[in-house]
Amino acid sequence: MDRPSATERQPEDPGPADDVLGEAAPEGAASEGDASGDDASAGGSVIATRGLTKRYGGGQLAVDGLDLTVPAGSVFGFLGPNGSGKTTTIRMLMGLITPTSGTARVLGRPMPRASRAVLPQVGALIEGPALYGFLSGRDNLLRYDAADPTADPRTRRARVGAALDRVGLTAAAAKKARAYSLGMKQRLGLAAALLQPRKLLVLDEPTNGLDPQGMREIRSLVRELAGDGTTVFLSSHLLDEIEQVCTHAAVMAQGRLITQGAVADLAAGARGRLAVTTPDPGEAVRVLKEQGVTDVVVTEDRVTGEPPERDLAEVNAALVAAGVRVRGFTVERASLEDAFVALTGEGFDVAG
Repeated sequence: MDRPSATERQPEDPGPADDVLGEAAPEGAASEGDASGDDASAGGSVIATRGLTKRYGGGQLAVDGLDLTVPAGSVFGFLGPNGSGKTTTIRMLMGLITPTSGTARVLGRPMPRASRAVLPQVGALIEGPALYGFLSGRDNLLRYDAADPTADPRTRRARVGAALDRVGLTAAAAKKARAYSLGMKQRLGLAAALLQPRKLLVLDEPTNGLDPQGMREIRSLVRELAGDGTTVFLSSHLLDEIEQVCTHAAVMAQGRLITQGAVADLAAGARGRLAVTTPDPGEAVRVLKEQGVTDVVVTEDRVTGEPPERDLAEVNAALVAAGVRVRGFTVERASLEDAFVALTGEGFDVAG
């Protein structure tokens, strides 16, 4: 497919399948001076932005000075609450909208100027797939594949069948797309992005509308693609999804980049919660608060809280001295959510 399957069009709108990116993609290809970026996926960064900014009419600042680096071969989680600027960033990276200022390079080439050279190497699912509701799932993919001038028509049906099988839609391939559930439409959009081998796969909230089993299957597929050498850029507002599948992540809030790096490093930068197991939770709460533990939560015989900036052996000794029967005393491994709270000072509002 010559262009990623991304659009603002409603899924049932039967617009032309070969215009999924709309008019934003430029007519000209990248200049010869940009050719040095062809090997970006072999090492270094697959996506790099510097000062990338988007301001809409009325002064709304959607993305503010974004400096983002996505390593080649990574599963990169782009994390933030709804409305934090994730989709706007992706749309700039794919050439769907023009930045107000700053630069973006994808596979080593400038976007949107090099769209015609870059996009055939990119598969994308952004803001849901654009589907022909009156066509079957299989016929939708056949139409997408036919729009790709590099696709061999002799092997088209085999490619479509393989893509349907990969996302678990073979049994529903003959059903009209208008009868698909939201989760099935997400799967079909992902299948469209997988019709050809890609150096980069860009997925905007790919598990939206999926049940737990479907979410597990998509996560497994993402790991499989990464194992084959594809760099996956995955946006989500679900912390556990990023933590389970991604090797690297960036955190956005209110249009700004808060942090980025390896997921393990981001979590390691935050201190985990203190957890005490005891049959005396009431007394434990009193002592822990006296020792400077904050945000104390009691769940049956388990008391957790934010540890104080002091030697925790002294905290444990204070519990024992007060007669609290301590059966477990540990600092839990910090999660990505702990890191987010530590960096922003607030919880992760998924409805924001």
